[in-house]
Amino acid sequence: QVHVVESGGGLVEAGGSLRLSCVASGSILRINAMGWYREAPGKQREFVAAHSSGGFPSYASSVQGRFTISTDNAKNTVYLQMNSLKPEDTAVYYCSFGVTTPEYRIRDYWGQGTQVTVSS
Repeated sequence: QVHVVESGGGLVEAGGSLRLSCVASGSILRINAMGWYREAPGKQREFVAAHSSGGFPSYASSVQGRFTISTDNAKNTVYLQMNSLKPEDTAVYYCSFGVTTPEYRIRDYWGQGTQVTVSS
């Protein structure tokens, strides 16, 4: 079993910054990828940023240059630094871990989400 917990959401004014954190714990042999997604009211969940093991980070065009994904592999933690926030960034943010378990199964695990609200 793998548990994923996000933190760091909140209310911020437009132009402000927030830093989200997400940590995975449990039966993990290897983390293959970490990512952030968001779901705004009335919209489908969309990709925000991701970082695969040994690879380069990737970003949605809507956040490129404003958001930065980083990882601490020793702590099984992924961060999302969000700068120059806009009201349209308001959403529930979810992190995802692509994991290889000790049984050599490949699974995706999601957190419960953290609310980010940007006021205009």
